[in-house]
Amino acid sequence: MPDAEKRHLTRLVITCGGTGGHFYPGLSIAVAAMQRKIEVRLLLSGVNSVAQSRAAEAAGINAVVLPEMPHPGSPAKAWRFIRGALGGWRGSLRELGNFAPQAVLGMGSFAMTPVLIAAKMRGIPIFLHDGNTVVGKANRIFSRFARAVGCAYPPVNASGIHAPWQLVGMPVRQALRACAGIGKAEAIAALNENFGAQLDADAPTVLVIGGSQGAAAFNSTLPAAFKALPRPPQVLHLTGKNKLEDTRHAYVGFRGRVLLLESSEHVEWFLGAADLVFARAGGSTLAELTLFGKPAVLIPYPFAAEQHQCRNAEWFVEIGGGRMIDNSALSADTAMEMLNASPAEWLDRAAASRAAARPDAAEKMLEMIENHIQ
Repeated sequence: MPDAEKRHLTRLVITCGGTGGHFYPGLSIAVAAMQRKIEVRLLLSGVNSVAQSRAAEAAGINAVVLPEMPHPGSPAKAWRFIRGALGGWRGSLRELGNFAPQAVLGMGSFAMTPVLIAAKMRGIPIFLHDGNTVVGKANRIFSRFARAVGCAYPPVNASGIHAPWQLVGMPVRQALRACAGIGKAEAIAALNENFGAQLDADAPTVLVIGGSQGAAAFNSTLPAAFKALPRPPQVLHLTGKNKLEDTRHAYVGFRGRVLLLESSEHVEWFLGAADLVFARAGGSTLAELTLFGKPAVLIPYPFAAEQHQCRNAEWFVEIGGGRMIDNSALSADTAMEMLNASPAEWLDRAAASRAAARPDAAEKMLEMIENHIQ
């Protein structure tokens, strides 16, 4: 179609819910849409939807909270699931009718079910985004009704996608993208100023980050490995909620500098300061590692659906960005083995990590949608 006749995307609905791994990439796409003068609205469902709506509003994005639809994992939840699904479907029909979007984008998880059913009934084109190497069950099912699917990483189960798919990358918050070039000295200075730390910009620095809930294995095992090293590194450790004191106790006797916090809204300072990262292997974590060009030792969460964190970690190892330790094999000895690898190896892995970054993922997703609404 000639450019003069091309139909531009002007109104978009994004449905996301459940975990932050679904919500924040959706919010990043919404912000990118707003910057392109596209009217956008989020339809949210799930246990965190109220808090997520506040985050959306703070970013200048209109958000509508739909009735909660808990996963029907037990007979006791079945009625709440049905009631939430019906309420969400009615609310979605109303919102889609009033807003009249040209497309609906689902970010994964079954929380998007009522919105996508309503979109199908109203004849609105459906698009999907998946944030892991294993395309999730909900996305595989709804791909039968989708115009196209955007993938954050090369899908290992591409045969389960029943629509055209494109590698677009994992959308990352604009605030992180803006800080991706921060230098180590600048990041260390920000940590010292804001947290009263006395970190050394010239010292080898390891970041431990186990996600918002933390990782008990990280908080006990990794301090033991650090303490056993003849020349301990400088450590930045985000422990997770309510795990700070136990982790502080694990560092008793550690001879290096350490900054311990439950969490931080300024992950860019921590990533910018780190020479090596120990982390889980969620899709957003890998996107942030590549954006900042950081090598990592990944310990996948063992109970992730369909072992998707293991597949994510395998991809990161394959592109040369780091190594992987199975959660059951994590010990002070296996962690020390990683820490004792040559600095040259980690520098090479940092370069490989940076080469895999896709900082324009949100824009690529919007372009894919626009190309398929013609």
